[in-house]
Amino acid sequence: MKFLKLMNRFNREEDGATAIEYGLFAALIAAVIVTAVAGIGEKVNAGFEAVEEALPAVPTT
Repeated sequence: MKFLKLMNRFNREEDGATAIEYGLFAALIAAVIVTAVAGIGEKVNAGFEAVEEALPAVPTT
């Protein structure tokens, strides 16, 4: 009987499942942010390289 009561209580509690869902959402959002920043970073870097190539060379002496 105690085992059945314990199992029923375990089935009713959803706090752990909610915490796991929030953790998964946070991980998904972090992955999207990292991917977006990496993509934007590549484009920004390409823009700086284009500007560098377009500028005339400055003599150092």
